[in-house]
Amino acid sequence: MEVRDLRAYYETKAGPPVKAVDGVSFTLDEGEVLGIVGESGCGKSTLASVLSLGASPTLRIKGGSLVLNGEEVDLEKMGGVPREWRGKIVSLLPQRAMNSLNPTSRIGDFAYDVMKAHDSRVNRREAIKRASQRLEQLGLPARVLQSYPHQLSGGMRQRVVTVISTLLNPTVLIADEPTSALDVSSQKALVHLLQRLLEERVITRIVFITHDLTLLSNIATRIAVMYAGEIVEIGTTEQIITRPEHPYTRALIHSTLEPEQGVRKRKIEGLTGSPPDLRNPPSGCRFHPRCPHAMEICTRETPPRVGTSRHYATCWWVKQRVEAMNEGDLRDTVERAAHTA
Repeated sequence: MEVRDLRAYYETKAGPPVKAVDGVSFTLDEGEVLGIVGESGCGKSTLASVLSLGASPTLRIKGGSLVLNGEEVDLEKMGGVPREWRGKIVSLLPQRAMNSLNPTSRIGDFAYDVMKAHDSRVNRREAIKRASQRLEQLGLPARVLQSYPHQLSGGMRQRVVTVISTLLNPTVLIADEPTSALDVSSQKALVHLLQRLLEERVITRIVFITHDLTLLSNIATRIAVMYAGEIVEIGTTEQIITRPEHPYTRALIHSTLEPEQGVRKRKIEGLTGSPPDLRNPPSGCRFHPRCPHAMEICTRETPPRVGTSRHYATCWWVKQRVEAMNEGDLRDTVERAAHTA
């Protein structure tokens, strides 16, 4: 899976559009879980909506393409997306469970309707059996299928939505903060279910969107950090958690309370300031008004991508650090060569 230069803006009645997703690109290999993390309002849920092929007015896709299994779709022309892609190729696991279920249908009936809408060959018995098995994996009894949404708790509804979003065995699952309404034990069960579906190749790729870095460290293989509609750093989970480069990534990690022994005494540092207005984002680097390392060039020029395609940060300060380190290494090499001579 590859996302190329994705741009999605919210239209407003007056004034400029809200640039919620602005130039996002990344790749997602088979078997990977890509975590998307960032503050509220950074564009995570908008990205989920676009990737799940569910964008609708007032959200307009201004550019970009999605490549899946070698087939490219121009996201700006959403009308050209085959219907069978939705739910079966790409499926969305939303965070607002109650709004995702039909209040007038029993859970079992709704599950069958979802599967039937995308695959006319599915019979009711097969749909109910598959839904029942996945409910049990999430710690819910099969009798939940006979219930209406209002008869279930918020956490139970979220787990039901998880089951329904995976019934069609999608190639890519877009999980938009799926654990926000769950307690710790339910979060663990959901994560284990997703990992199991990935291991059994029922699902081949997951985009997991959350603001919980601790949770991502347990499920993601790579993490992309979003700020003001852009990806400012991306790398493996270990690289992002233990060796962050971008000042914003560092600030996020330092503002997170870790329960593990040895780090629980670490001082928590809040991130000063507020995210920018995406109708008129700052020039240059969008993080520069809040960045402790901001330089004059940060205020006027778009920062370069520093690093490799697998781990990079878009930052002038990081570029300066890397160049200084390279100059130091070169100087040391020359001095050692001269000493040897």
